[in-house]
Amino acid sequence: MKHLLYIAIAFVFLSACSSQGTPEEEAAKAAQSYYMLLADSMPEAFLNARVGADSLPEIYRAQMQKVYEQYICEVNAKHGGIREVRISNNVARHDSVQHLTYAFLMLCFGDSTQEEVMVPMVEVDGKWLMK
Repeated sequence: MKHLLYIAIAFVFLSACSSQGTPEEEAAKAAQSYYMLLADSMPEAFLNARVGADSLPEIYRAQMQKVYEQYICEVNAKHGGIREVRISNNVARHDSVQHLTYAFLMLCFGDSTQEEVMVPMVEVDGKWLMK
């Protein structure tokens, strides 16, 4: 009986330690969460997930946010919105020269069509952001 307890404790410990994925998996999960912001009609939060978004001139920032708002309206009109954002079966790729990780996502629309997008991601202070 003691052995079962030790095995259970070891299993819990190993599960907790292995929750961190590879850098490619972490970048893909971050990209997925950012695109879910678009699906939830949150263009400002999506913009804030970009590298250097905090240092954009206000006029350019407003223009970028307007572009994201227009994209959301267009997707809602043409495809019934973004129903789901999945990490694609294509494996994320790391570019060691440019220090980018390319995450592949599958956007699933309300009209049952899908689109695969590639999202360049960069790690900044331990957090994955869109390039």
